[in-house]
Amino acid sequence: MPNDFNQQIINEFRANQGRVGGPFEGSRLILLTTTGIRTGAKHTTPVGYLPDDERILVIASAGGADRHPQWYRNLVADPQVTVEDGVFTYPARAEVLTGAERDRLFARAVAADPGWGEYQAMTSRVIPVVALHQLAAGPPDAPSWGAALKLVHDAFRRELALIRAEIHHSGPTLGAQLRVNCLRLCGGLHTHHTTEDSGMFVGIGAQRPELAPVLDRLRAEHRRVAELVARLQQTLAADGADRDQVREQVDQLIAELEAHLAYEEEQLIPVLDGTG
Repeated sequence: MPNDFNQQIINEFRANQGRVGGPFEGSRLILLTTTGIRTGAKHTTPVGYLPDDERILVIASAGGADRHPQWYRNLVADPQVTVEDGVFTYPARAEVLTGAERDRLFARAVAADPGWGEYQAMTSRVIPVVALHQLAAGPPDAPSWGAALKLVHDAFRRELALIRAEIHHSGPTLGAQLRVNCLRLCGGLHTHHTTEDSGMFVGIGAQRPELAPVLDRLRAEHRRVAELVARLQQTLAADGADRDQVREQVDQLIAELEAHLAYEEEQLIPVLDGTG
């Protein structure tokens, strides 16, 4: 039977590129589509996730219930799933983690959000941790190249806001999960800017040579962002990274990146969409 509450979240998620309100506002959320064990039908469920290097983690807490959630039972039977993150929709392979790896990552999740530990205390079952490995990449879920650029930028804005809030609520030193979140963001920015420099900017420059000053400025801003990211990575690499120092660096990164993203959108979205 369809879950009306879940369906409302799914509809809101898809209508707002991954942003939702209510109890999940300001949280990391994906839509996970699995294949039903008995029916073979596709079932989509909103679930929270944790970044983890090149994969993401989902936790089958079921609110502390004594029975695994249906989406977990489905992916055990068929680990080929689909993930929607608000920007991209991609196929993934689900891997149920076991033993020391599961325990380490669950402990990291609990340190970041004690609610996971509260759920575990409510049930005698061992709450599973599942890694989702992306199998293929595709273009953003957007109707135009300009809209795609804005969508990717907004995802960076949203992640930076989440990280800043997490830093604010953390202790005097950064926890392991928050470090992972920051480092994953750093890697994402590097990949995005490198792709723009070697791909999109080259194509625009060839077609619109008069935009050379704009592209030169954007490349220079990419180098500046890379410097800020490298400094943040160095701070995060230190044992007992100081929260206030990280927060200061994240705030500076946000300020300079916001200015860069706004300028890039102003200059390039009309070009990408053929109106400039």
